[in-house]
Amino acid sequence: MNPRELDSYLQRIGHSGTCSASLETLTAIHHAHACSIAFENLDPWLGMPVHLEPVAVHDKLVKNQRGGFCYEHNALLGAALRTLGFSVTDLAARVLWNMPAEMIRPRTHMLLVIDLGGHQYVVDAGFGGITLTAPLRLDLSTPQATPHGPFRLQPTPIDQVLQAEVAGEWQPVYRFDLQPQLRSDYEMASWYLCNHPESVFRQSLMAARPSPAGRHVLRDRQLSLHHLDGAKETQNLTTSAELRDALRDIFGLDLSAVSGLDERFDRLP
Repeated sequence: MNPRELDSYLQRIGHSGTCSASLETLTAIHHAHACSIAFENLDPWLGMPVHLEPVAVHDKLVKNQRGGFCYEHNALLGAALRTLGFSVTDLAARVLWNMPAEMIRPRTHMLLVIDLGGHQYVVDAGFGGITLTAPLRLDLSTPQATPHGPFRLQPTPIDQVLQAEVAGEWQPVYRFDLQPQLRSDYEMASWYLCNHPESVFRQSLMAARPSPAGRHVLRDRQLSLHHLDGAKETQNLTTSAELRDALRDIFGLDLSAVSGLDERFDRLP
């Protein structure tokens, strides 16, 4: 990022604190990004292309007040951290969340690892309804607190498994190793997620955003708030106006340049 892009990014996420390459800065920016820029899949759901070039990602998520999915979120976050002097490695993960235990998925998720002060930290602001809101030390297998619940990293003989504590039980989120990835790797995986007819990004409307109250999640017409104490509120949005209001007011999306929404809303089950 150039200085102007960095300033606009920090303004977008509401970060006005320290910008040194420290754990304090990393923790603050990770949390601010996750809580300010929503996860959403409007473009692939509408059949529109997703561009991963740095300028396109910055324009969409910062200038145009939109959200995105993991490749966009973590590319933007990684670019900002690199500009601030952090050592960042781009990685890929196999999603386990809500999948049968025996299913082996391709590496379709992007995450980051930060080398800082002799330790490595997992940073990920783009995993939807269960996304991290704080860095996790990679060399710890014990539970680590975040503003939105405990997580832990469980080593296996070949990789690491990220787990989240949900309703008192540890649930697998994804597994990953430390092989660096290139943008061309993400371009191929992104094309698959955006174009394969069985991809969930094509089939379902999704949005998610953590807040001080908990985790807000939209799946098609169902809007949920998962409170920090484990309670859950759910409502069904029956009209296009209600869906638009939720995407604008709860998830903070500017929909002014998104065409074809109402027609697609009407086809939701």
